[in-house]
Amino acid sequence: MNAIKTYGNYIKKYAEPHPAVSRKMIDIGLHLEQFRTEHFAAKEMPKAYRKLNTLGVKNTLSALEHPDQTVWSNLFAPVEIFQCFGLNALSMECLSSFLSGFTCEDYFIDRAEQKGIASTLCSYHKNFIGAVDSGVIPPAAFGVTTSMICDGNINTFRYIEKNHSINTYVIDVPNTYSEDAVSYLVSQLKELISTLEGLTGKVFHMDDLSEVLSRENESKACYKEFLKLQRDRYYPSTLTLQMYMLFATHLNIGTPETLDLFRSFAEDIKSYPEFHGKRIVWVHLLPFYQETLKHYFNLGKDYQIQVTEMNLDYMEPLDTDHPLEALATKMLNNLYNGPYERKASMVTKLAKDMRADGVINFCHWGCKQSSGGVFRLREALREADIPLLVIDGDGMDRRNSHDGQIKTRLEAFLEVVNQKGM
Repeated sequence: MNAIKTYGNYIKKYAEPHPAVSRKMIDIGLHLEQFRTEHFAAKEMPKAYRKLNTLGVKNTLSALEHPDQTVWSNLFAPVEIFQCFGLNALSMECLSSFLSGFTCEDYFIDRAEQKGIASTLCSYHKNFIGAVDSGVIPPAAFGVTTSMICDGNINTFRYIEKNHSINTYVIDVPNTYSEDAVSYLVSQLKELISTLEGLTGKVFHMDDLSEVLSRENESKACYKEFLKLQRDRYYPSTLTLQMYMLFATHLNIGTPETLDLFRSFAEDIKSYPEFHGKRIVWVHLLPFYQETLKHYFNLGKDYQIQVTEMNLDYMEPLDTDHPLEALATKMLNNLYNGPYERKASMVTKLAKDMRADGVINFCHWGCKQSSGGVFRLREALREADIPLLVIDGDGMDRRNSHDGQIKTRLEAFLEVVNQKGM
């Protein structure tokens, strides 16, 4: 960790006078990390998680080295369409997480605030804005975001569009499902496709999109099979790997590489032993850097995070005969679109299905969705007699992490979980 912090300090040192040097250091660091994940991963780490680790690093590195082939997006953009144009998708949340992994998020967050960005804005957004404004992160070819879930997304992407001349397309997603809403979204997807045709000079083929959705359907089927086995098996992971699952379930869903990954998950777990520890379902973001959480959950045999609900925001099969309508339906019926009661109900059912001993909800500072809805979740889990721990913190900015408080509350929660199972 000291070596990483020292490396991060050099990235910050050169960011102002020589942003290209800082960018090169990030690229080199990611190349080294990719090599490590491919050849020197922890022996306890399962094969499928090693593949996932490599996928996350490789995806981010490719986007930074080939910005002309990259679309900046949020997690809920229709990345399946980007694949039909040979474009990479990199969410600003995931990019910010990697910058935090280099321990240089404080520099970029402070830079954004010094430029007038509100201190109350989500730290993922501020980190992203500061990195782009500094010139360390090269501008992407295009930007696509949606109106759903996060109320900061649209303003962040508009800021980038205005200050860095990056064309951005905002998909307006209605709150409720209806045939009219599907038609409204399909018309926007067609406009997005036309824009991408003009940007890339490539012709879009609906059959290509159908193939992507077919792979997505098979990937989700394999993931469901994995989760069934995960209820009873010891299949160790880390906080970082749980977060990396978003690369597979969102940013790269539908690619051949991701399908191979999910097949590996479904097959590899069959060789793992029965799990005798406590099972945890995680809700929302993961503060991967927090030492107490790492101590209990990283490759641990006593406590295991089985799943993070963000990776299951839409698991229904997609209609490959009507791919645009299928993508519209996917956005409209997303777990995070509409009233929070849907999420509370889903998490409760998920905890029951996974035979979870408890649920942990991380309320990321600056995220109104996670903090505002937690009371509904508490009520739903109380009725199901499932213990819930609510942790307040910052998934990005270490300076906003209350380590002592997290340690005290987590250990008290785990004591309740342990006593409940006796």
